[in-house]
Amino acid sequence: MLPISLLIWIALEISGYLYIGRHFMQLDWPLAIVGAINCLLGLRFWMNATTWTFGMAFASPAPRLGFAKRLAIMLGEYLAFLLTFLLVIPFELLWMPADRLPAGSRPILLVHGYGCSRGIWWLLRRRLEAAGHTVASVSLIPPYTSLGKLVPQLNQRIEEVCAMTGSKQVTLIAHSMGGLICRSYLARHGSDRVDRLLTLATPHQGSALARIGIGKNAREMQPGSLWLRDMASEAVTIPFISLRNAYDNYAMPQDNQRLPGARDVELPPVGHIAMLYDKSIANLLIELLKQK
Repeated sequence: MLPISLLIWIALEISGYLYIGRHFMQLDWPLAIVGAINCLLGLRFWMNATTWTFGMAFASPAPRLGFAKRLAIMLGEYLAFLLTFLLVIPFELLWMPADRLPAGSRPILLVHGYGCSRGIWWLLRRRLEAAGHTVASVSLIPPYTSLGKLVPQLNQRIEEVCAMTGSKQVTLIAHSMGGLICRSYLARHGSDRVDRLLTLATPHQGSALARIGIGKNAREMQPGSLWLRDMASEAVTIPFISLRNAYDNYAMPQDNQRLPGARDVELPPVGHIAMLYDKSIANLLIELLKQK
């Protein structure tokens, strides 16, 4: 289970930093603890910086942002990264209790992206529920397997949600890689159970960052991969909105988020993970859900 494995990884990482500080650098406990925290945050700073380096190196044409605006987006993304992977996902059940699925409603099913779990939706789920929606979620595991191997889990969750609510269909909202899994589901199982698909910064035509990613799914998300070429021949036959982030730091070139046949909606400038916490994007989704 991803939350437990991530928590164990963080614990081992901190223990390693403390061991180095105490036994190799001969630091006392207060300095060793400060050093461990700095290493923990510093590693994630450089991980985040790497995504922006790729994002700018492979950027699609877009209006230039001012230095202050760009810096604010980068800082927001770094803080969202820390929140998500140090506090939210490792302690998922504290942030994301079980889905509330009353009978007689048309549910939304949220599908997460690469290396994440259902925990990433904790704030957006609250905002959608406050707007009157019934919201379900799913965690797809293991995190670095082939995209196609995750489709049966999505299919199972769709059937569970339909059974619990009595609805014949769900609306799918997917972040990043989750949009590719949703398209693969539709190619395999058809659209009987899905009325609409909305994707957030999904690399429909691949992402350059996937070249340094871990796992079979990263290989499949590289531009020009066999998986993406096969999926390109599978037309989506339901209403489909691709919400594109022109300044994204994970899905680049950013125009690769476009997909023929899908309605293209540009998002406000924001980081790839930070968009999940952005109120303006939540409001945009709520408005789009009102449209038929």
